[in-house]
Amino acid sequence: MMKKSRVKYKAQQILSFKKWGRKSYSLFLTLNRTVKISVLLVIYLLSSPAVSLANMIDTSDVKMQFDLDEIEVNAKRVPVTFSQIARIISVIDTKEIEAAPVQSIDELLEYIAGVDVRQRGTKGVQSDVSIRGGNFDQTLILLNGVNITDPQTGHHNFNLPVSLSQIDRIEVLEGPAARVYGPNAFSGAINIITKLPGSKSVSLAISIGSFNYFNTNLSASFDTGKLQHLIAVNRKNSKGYVENTDFVISNLFYLNQLQLKKGKFLFQFGESKKDFGANSFYTPKYPNQFEQTKTYFTSAKWESTSKLHFTPAVYWRRHHDKFELFRSNPPDWYKTHNYHLTNVFGAGLNSWFQWKLGKTAFGTEIRSENILSNVLGEELENPVQVSGENAEFTKAKSRTSISGFFEHTYYRENMIFTIGVLGNNISGSNLGWNFFPGLDVSYDFTIVLKVFASYNTSLRMPTFTDLYYSGPSNIGNSDLKPEKSSSVEGGFKLKYEFIQGHFVVFYRKGKDIIDWVKKSNDELWQPQNLTRLNSLGSEIQFQLNLKKYYGNKLPDKIQFSYLYNNVEKENIDFISNYVLDNLKHKFVTSLNQTITKNVSIDLKFVYQDRDGTFTRFENGTWVGEVDYKPFALLDGKILYHNKNLSIYVSINNIFNYSYYDIGNVVQPGRWVKSGISYQIKFN
Repeated sequence: MMKKSRVKYKAQQILSFKKWGRKSYSLFLTLNRTVKISVLLVIYLLSSPAVSLANMIDTSDVKMQFDLDEIEVNAKRVPVTFSQIARIISVIDTKEIEAAPVQSIDELLEYIAGVDVRQRGTKGVQSDVSIRGGNFDQTLILLNGVNITDPQTGHHNFNLPVSLSQIDRIEVLEGPAARVYGPNAFSGAINIITKLPGSKSVSLAISIGSFNYFNTNLSASFDTGKLQHLIAVNRKNSKGYVENTDFVISNLFYLNQLQLKKGKFLFQFGESKKDFGANSFYTPKYPNQFEQTKTYFTSAKWESTSKLHFTPAVYWRRHHDKFELFRSNPPDWYKTHNYHLTNVFGAGLNSWFQWKLGKTAFGTEIRSENILSNVLGEELENPVQVSGENAEFTKAKSRTSISGFFEHTYYRENMIFTIGVLGNNISGSNLGWNFFPGLDVSYDFTIVLKVFASYNTSLRMPTFTDLYYSGPSNIGNSDLKPEKSSSVEGGFKLKYEFIQGHFVVFYRKGKDIIDWVKKSNDELWQPQNLTRLNSLGSEIQFQLNLKKYYGNKLPDKIQFSYLYNNVEKENIDFISNYVLDNLKHKFVTSLNQTITKNVSIDLKFVYQDRDGTFTRFENGTWVGEVDYKPFALLDGKILYHNKNLSIYVSINNIFNYSYYDIGNVVQPGRWVKSGISYQIKFN
């Protein structure tokens, strides 16, 4: 039972375990309370008091309570307690992922109220994912804490080399966080955390479904001496739900870790390939589009366990994109496909230490973004041959971003106060050094109720597509300025035995926001810096854990969440393609019910009401602007699970509703899938 006493935070009152049982867990606790812990792998250092990993235990006379069922920890970076964070972070763990009626990461994110997922292609083909009224270019994507955001366009941000089977959890930070992640964490960040090598095992999963859908995953975990390995391959394909929506996706992912007395070394490599019919993806005027992408990604990092914690890391991401406006029978005026090749190199060092006045962190990062293209960039003197194609790269562009940050957290009684700043310089931007301050503060009235507030600033550079893309329906704008914003939010968090949740109000003031716009249907789309774009919204979420406290006849868990977001547009008289089409209302509810010991059912209901319009295209002609219509979807999954075997049947869009996420790109109707997975353990 939780004691209703006030909580006092002191830097000294920290308990560290190098190992818990036979798992690599660290235990982080505060006074006289049961603590539920979550981690934002990407060094969300000082929005809350992280716990020292130094090999020492404080000798203070501290009485601590803990519940292992409430602990979720990770020793990869500086860990933080979920209950103390002065921001809104949503965490989807392994158990929720397994229960959800989804087949891809973007489908899973649909069940977070603050996240807007606009699918072009389903099952992970292509989605534009944004947070709190931002757009898809304003969301930073990380894989195991490493920035994998695509500099060409946010359309490719989810070209990931991992499938759901390899994911341990997903953590979504809502709101800007430039001082933590860099200038492109404009409206939020999504960190995808994979499973680590564990016991020696082999797992196989196969699923089939409507529209000739087939998905298979094979993974293995094993040791070679002290080095632990995880390797996984995945392939899924479908003939499509309407003409030219077929796809083939294949992934390869490898991760290893080496545990040493002074720290841990982690290495990862991934490869993803996608071939898909892109029916009306970028313009409905030419529905016979086709696209091929290839993504290669690797990173290495070291995590020390000394009193001065430091984590150096290096990474590289390479992305190929071949886009065909006409998959077959092109007209005479169409001369060549679009070819793009981006290379991103990065290196960073994050450090932190604990002392009597709190916790201090500092670090630096350098990131180089480069593109070769026959469409994007500035003219090359000497064209470069496109590998394997009868085409040449005739344009190129490069830019380098250098960042440094400093933050400090101070603890006093029931209050936690964090202040920090990030300095950033981007080559070729004529901006010089820009500084992004921020602060977070929280206060615990009781162990049940916490209030919090924060202020943060951010910047986003235009993508290479924003700057240079020109085509039959679009024209670039090389004079674009970077977007800037400042944001405030405040609210409270509630944690009780049978109910947890939060309520937050947020306001973002945006300047020079970039959007693809036009003044009439006869014009081409062109990116412009809109004068002002301000957002005022609120979000409420709560979870009821009824069965644990009130008997087996009630559902295991019921969740409700609602987002309201109103965007004020100043001095804007344009037709918008992205930014002005934000979600105004989104309501999500889910129910998880255990039927028998091994059988459960999971239901998800989503309602969306989007502001804005899209230009309707019918029978080869534009017919005018129409409003986005609200829609509601119900998904469900029945799962049988025992120690090694899982069998399921899931249905998306149970009532076969016709709707649009993005104008003129019709979404699939009812989609039925069934699958089986089996794991063999050798220990």
